[in-house]
Amino acid sequence: MIMEAMAATSPGSIGTPSDTGDLAPDLSPVAAGVLEDLWLAPTPYHAVARTSALLVEAGFEQVPHDQPLPATDGPRFVVQGGSLVAWIQHHTAEGYTVVGAHSDSPNLRVRTRPDVSGAGFAQIGMEIYGGVLLNSWLDRDLGLAGRVSVAGPEGPEERLFNDGRPLLRIPQLAIHLDREIRDSGLKLDPQKHMMPLWALGEGTEGDLRAYVAASLKVEPDQILAWDLMTYDTQPPAVVGRDSDLYASGRIDNLVSAFSATRSLVELASAVHDDGSTPTRTPIVVIYDHEEIGSESSTGAGGPFLTTIMERIAAARGQDRATYLASLARSVVISADGAHATHPNYVDKHDPSHHIALNAGVVVKRNANQRYATDTTSEAFAVAAARAAEVPLQYYIHRNDLPCGSTIGPITAARTGMATVDIGVPQLAMHSAREMAGLADLDHLHTLLNAFWRAPK
Repeated sequence: MIMEAMAATSPGSIGTPSDTGDLAPDLSPVAAGVLEDLWLAPTPYHAVARTSALLVEAGFEQVPHDQPLPATDGPRFVVQGGSLVAWIQHHTAEGYTVVGAHSDSPNLRVRTRPDVSGAGFAQIGMEIYGGVLLNSWLDRDLGLAGRVSVAGPEGPEERLFNDGRPLLRIPQLAIHLDREIRDSGLKLDPQKHMMPLWALGEGTEGDLRAYVAASLKVEPDQILAWDLMTYDTQPPAVVGRDSDLYASGRIDNLVSAFSATRSLVELASAVHDDGSTPTRTPIVVIYDHEEIGSESSTGAGGPFLTTIMERIAAARGQDRATYLASLARSVVISADGAHATHPNYVDKHDPSHHIALNAGVVVKRNANQRYATDTTSEAFAVAAARAAEVPLQYYIHRNDLPCGSTIGPITAARTGMATVDIGVPQLAMHSAREMAGLADLDHLHTLLNAFWRAPK
């Protein structure tokens, strides 16, 4: 049923699920919406396009990034590459409530000169993006998607590209030719072993460029540059005996990005319908490049969020001193995936901090500030969760393993705003196909709804 519901694809587009409700008999509207979002967002650029579409449908106005912001109240958003900031502007708001997430996921990305050959196969050269579980990309039907800059009559034009069919595949070496794999495990060289096959015959330079150009209905020499990447073409699936789990690519961290967006849309609807106004300016920021350190113009280490917040303050007539003072009255939720306790590797988790799927949102703390949570910010999250009756879990990383990080510490350091790191628990983080619990989608959504409305 899942393939019938979500497999309509055509070159250049991802395809739209005919009825996401077919995924499971009791799928909540929140879960159905987020699973559809995941299916429609194979790259950061498609994720921002999907988010923009949800916002526009809800009455948000997209404003140019290179122009002053309007002084009037209302819901708005700005897009820059694979990043987006959306907010509800109101002249009486003091400070900001920010939910931050990221649009990128670890994957394989196409090189500038991608056409290579080996043993009679045409292959595509790849770069490894982020902390990829390389083995998870083997023996999968891979699509190709991203953004392409095309020469137009008035200058470069950016196009979304998505070949929705199984175009690429990286076959694993047969066990008969790797007898040591059972004893020593699979060993992959990222330079030699991660080049997908896509055709028989020797590849020649320009093959992929010509293919992409034909899909976009332009000439090959019109293509100026691209950011193309692979993704698993298997749609999201509801799994498990009780249909209470789901598997999908990019759960980390598009679940947080789309949950935040949908929650902000609901808040904007409430403001419009009953005139209620949050005490702080509510903001959703979705960054690119978190998986590689966030140091870019569209990452959390760049100026995207801070410049937008200061411009919001200026549009309200506030001077810089007033804006800087308002940051002390602001709070940030850094929403990113959390590690659930893996039943086959229990020894990799702290024994006092068991994390279960469908058991609630996870608050993440780390004494070395790999997560930004502290007493002040955690108390804010706990109060919101209690008000919304959302269960919480608490994650602490083992002392004898290096801990990952998020946009939380970077955002806290760049802005000085109190920041709490939370997320939904999942398994197989950074795999081509991850796994999580359906009920936790509603848990996160409900918590974010309470977060916007928290008192000063």
